[in-house]
Amino acid sequence: MTEQGKAPGGRRWLLNIGIAVIVVYCLVPFYWMVVSAFRRPNDVGDNSPFPSPWSLENFEAVFGPSVGFWRSLGNSLGVAGITTIATLIVGTFAAYTIARLDFRFKNIAAGVIIATSMFPGVSLIVPLLKLFTEIGWINTYQSMILPSLSFALPLAVWTLATFFRQMPKELEEAAMVDGLTRGQAFRKVILPLAAPGMFTTAIITFIAAWNEFIIALTMVNEKEMKTATVAISQFTGISGFDSPFGTKMAAGVIVTVPLVIVVLIFQRRIIAGLTAGGVK
Repeated sequence: MTEQGKAPGGRRWLLNIGIAVIVVYCLVPFYWMVVSAFRRPNDVGDNSPFPSPWSLENFEAVFGPSVGFWRSLGNSLGVAGITTIATLIVGTFAAYTIARLDFRFKNIAAGVIIATSMFPGVSLIVPLLKLFTEIGWINTYQSMILPSLSFALPLAVWTLATFFRQMPKELEEAAMVDGLTRGQAFRKVILPLAAPGMFTTAIITFIAAWNEFIIALTMVNEKEMKTATVAISQFTGISGFDSPFGTKMAAGVIVTVPLVIVVLIFQRRIIAGLTAGGVK
């Protein structure tokens, strides 16, 4: 009995150790970014675990008047926000159609939507660049928003369709018996119940659009329209040739910390949205 009693405890210790290793592995790069951001520019080669002394010079350099990082943050916020809103609107209707309505080639349509998410984004850069050049969309916001929207929609449709499928059809039928049309039942009954899934989809889409790099780098070359991720990659030092490591780390902290805070605050909703429909 003693060995049997110790076995679960031993497995629990192994589980805790495994979780600790994963947490440390994930947090060490972020921790080092924060530490490097608070070092003085002259201490860039310092490998101590804590900055000594602490300095805000790198953050002051990020927001210098010649850098224009505030504009880049605004561009990222606008592109990510519009992408998220458009994804929710289009994805909600598409997911509802696939989950609740019957029509010809329904399974084929669902398969095509999922299949599009398997294409690596970098493989579409050259065709998109050629297309946007011909129609005059280079250095425009839509050249960043539309490709991000196409990459975000498959995940949105998949996530929201799961929510719609798990809702009893009797809800809509009862609403229509009470005199509502299908559209009114969708708006007044189904959408409120699907709020957790929509919330989860919005957060995931916003994070993906906020962190997007390759499309924004390719489609935009004007400084005033560059997003934060592209601006960080193109920071230059005093001479224009050296890499301002500390400044890039400070900008990385500024871009990353808000997302970390949002995920920590809404982690329960995110997990609930991703696992909904997994158990009936």
